[in-house]
Amino acid sequence: MKTIEQAIHQKHFADLRVKTDINLMYTSSMLSAEKVRMLRPMGLSPQQFNILRILRGVAPAAVSIRYLAERMIDQTSNASRLVDKLVEKAWVDRKICPEDRRQVEVRITEAGMARVGEASEVIARGMTPFDCFSEKEMGFLNELLDRLRNHLNPTI
Repeated sequence: MKTIEQAIHQKHFADLRVKTDINLMYTSSMLSAEKVRMLRPMGLSPQQFNILRILRGVAPAAVSIRYLAERMIDQTSNASRLVDKLVEKAWVDRKICPEDRRQVEVRITEAGMARVGEASEVIARGMTPFDCFSEKEMGFLNELLDRLRNHLNPTI
């Protein structure tokens, strides 16, 4: 098993907080790259997959682009541009809201439901990196990550 020091060829860190921060970023980057690799053959980016999952969760209702942007995992993504790409693929529909013409409503299509279902299966089969943890360890890791995230932003 490689340590973070071995993985990035660094002998020392300023302190344990710096080491932990780098370890989290490095591991997150590896997990993200694996998701990109799994989704690419399906014509999806992780951010597009995230939007489809959100829309599947609220289906058959339509939601605003703002709603999607607020719920996305990657808050820096451009939800409007991502929706445009999903519209091109016929996985979502976009319509002007009749009550407020400034607002756009987005709804997942049947084809989008099928695609997000297929992609979810691919991602579920790809969860093998977590097999190195017991259920108890995964629960504890989630508690630690929740605590860290809540310390960063207690309003989430």
